[in-house]
Amino acid sequence: MMGTGVRDMASTESLTIGLAQTRQTDDMETNTAAIFRFVEQAARAGVQVLCFPETQTVGYRVDITAADAPVPVQQLQDVHGRLAQRCGELGMACVLGTEIPLPSDPTGGKPYNSALAISERGDLLGTHHKTRLTPLDAVAYSPGSSFETFELFGVTVGVVICYEGFRFAETTEECVRQGAQLVFHPQNNTTRPNDWKLPVHHALITTRAAENTIWFASCNASLEPHQNCASMVVAPNGTVHAQSSLKQEELVVAEIDLSQATRAMFLGDMETAAEMLFAETVKRDEFASALDAPRRNPR
Repeated sequence: MMGTGVRDMASTESLTIGLAQTRQTDDMETNTAAIFRFVEQAARAGVQVLCFPETQTVGYRVDITAADAPVPVQQLQDVHGRLAQRCGELGMACVLGTEIPLPSDPTGGKPYNSALAISERGDLLGTHHKTRLTPLDAVAYSPGSSFETFELFGVTVGVVICYEGFRFAETTEECVRQGAQLVFHPQNNTTRPNDWKLPVHHALITTRAAENTIWFASCNASLEPHQNCASMVVAPNGTVHAQSSLKQEELVVAEIDLSQATRAMFLGDMETAAEMLFAETVKRDEFASALDAPRRNPR
């Protein structure tokens, strides 16, 4: 039976999203319990789309779970199915950081580091596999090769995972090229003492939103003793709309206005970009002559 949370985005431009900054361990049962606990908490908070950190099901195979641990093929299938069923019951969509077995060697091969998209109707829409791997990622995971977008509550949503979203602007750009107004960024960053990365990572997240004029929602795990990035929702003008504390479990809830996600910077739409850049401080007649000039092609 469909949950009452399902809404037609044709009737509203707002969407309530949640970032589940959960703890993560090398025990899949513990991680699974955290997933379902946050799903229920998010439902009570009115969240429509909930995002989890990178590899939340099994645990990140860098510092949390052993890189060569067997892939729990049947357990993953069971958790994915149970979560999809619960999402359908609640009318909540979900982006779940997980791993997907390598088809050629499901148990022993390097899995994909993946994000699973589940619709508000409980449909398993598909997965995105992390394409850009750090040197430590490459010890444990196989790289993906493509970018996908998914429709959640009538909104085109993209997914980029941790490193590929931080360090490679073209990954988010490809999601936006496919029509994404909102990009989720599951991450796991990190248990090592690289606290100098905090301002760098925060700057990169805000840049991904601003350079494309989209909403960018980045969900980290709750990590100790070092958590080198907060979980953040960034508005299309690059300002931080909502942000977590560090090193504690927290559900970040934010209502976002999709009408602001014009993709103007990506499209090279000078008139729409001007409204976002200048607000009321610049009148249209000050730059009207420039609107007749040839526009650059979209990236």
